[in-house]
Amino acid sequence: MNDLDLNTLLGAEDDEGSPRRRSRNSGKRGGGRRRRRRRNRGGFIAPLLAFVVLAGIVGGGGYYGYLWLSDALVPDDYTGEGTGEVVIEIKPGQSASEVAQELERQGVVASARAFTNAISNANRSASLQPGEYKLRKQMSAASAAAALVPDNRLLATVTLEEGLRLSQTLTKLAEKTGKPVKEFQAAAKDTEDLDLPSYAKGKLEGYAFPATYEFQPKTTPKEMLAQMVKRFNQTAETVDLEGGAKALGFKPQEIIVIASIVQAEAGRTEDMAKIARVIYNRLKLPMKLQMDSTTMYALGKFRTKATFAETATKHPYNTYYVDGLPPGAITNPGDHAIEAALKPAKGDWLYFVATDPKSNVTEFATTEAEFRQLEAKLRANGG
Repeated sequence: MNDLDLNTLLGAEDDEGSPRRRSRNSGKRGGGRRRRRRRNRGGFIAPLLAFVVLAGIVGGGGYYGYLWLSDALVPDDYTGEGTGEVVIEIKPGQSASEVAQELERQGVVASARAFTNAISNANRSASLQPGEYKLRKQMSAASAAAALVPDNRLLATVTLEEGLRLSQTLTKLAEKTGKPVKEFQAAAKDTEDLDLPSYAKGKLEGYAFPATYEFQPKTTPKEMLAQMVKRFNQTAETVDLEGGAKALGFKPQEIIVIASIVQAEAGRTEDMAKIARVIYNRLKLPMKLQMDSTTMYALGKFRTKATFAETATKHPYNTYYVDGLPPGAITNPGDHAIEAALKPAKGDWLYFVATDPKSNVTEFATTEAEFRQLEAKLRANGG
């Protein structure tokens, strides 16, 4: 190929940027054309060489590049259910990413990102519940996510029945939570931070509301008792304890005392309103309450029937000895007993006897003669 053909093929330009015209002139002008042609060849070949080199790098290093990219996109993760034990606490307000970082720090998951991916895939990023959970070391992220559900929280479930005395309540709390009973007893005496209503006069008996509670391992005895008082306050507000007491001409504290006696004396819920009426009728006469339950409380005993000698005990809680109500509650009453105290049944009864120990049926009487007949019926039934 001659110079003219190469120049035409490369589309060479003159110094002003216009395509060169073909010329037969020689000398410096021709030499200049040759130098420019050499530069233009290099401009065409250099990008070609660069492309070839780049292709070689990509071709030769493609496998390693793939590994690097895969590692960047797929986070480290363990397989299986893991081994050993580790307790993880999810604190209130923690995000899924914060939980993920804690799981990685404690060796539960291989990487925080593996866990956030797993919890996101399960659509549970916003549903992690505060509490303590028992997990394992080196779990797969999916297994860790599956384990962090409310049913797997470490909780002590305590069911406190209606009518338990405070001493019984504290003992049961200690048994179910594994904490020393002395800690509960100390917390029950120091009631300043329990948010007791003012009419409780600093006494917890009657206000440790009976219900089923779930406590986390780190919950202190004082916090547990505070939850029970909170539950009482909710009930008091629901039934309008203060308003109802005022309508009956009693103080809220007196209503709780009456409810606690009703709770202790009643064998069945349906008898509670009638028992409450007996108490109100006796208070109105006036007539000593003569409730065996208060005598047993005064003596620290748990029988249902007091002996004649026991009824003579000089104690402010012995209603065979004192007039009117005892100074405080003798049990922790539940909803039904409180409602019965606020809404006693209509009637003129002054006596009641649980005539059938097997069915807990209670019968009511207006006169002492009727009462003696009910006592005879109780004896005939083995009571």
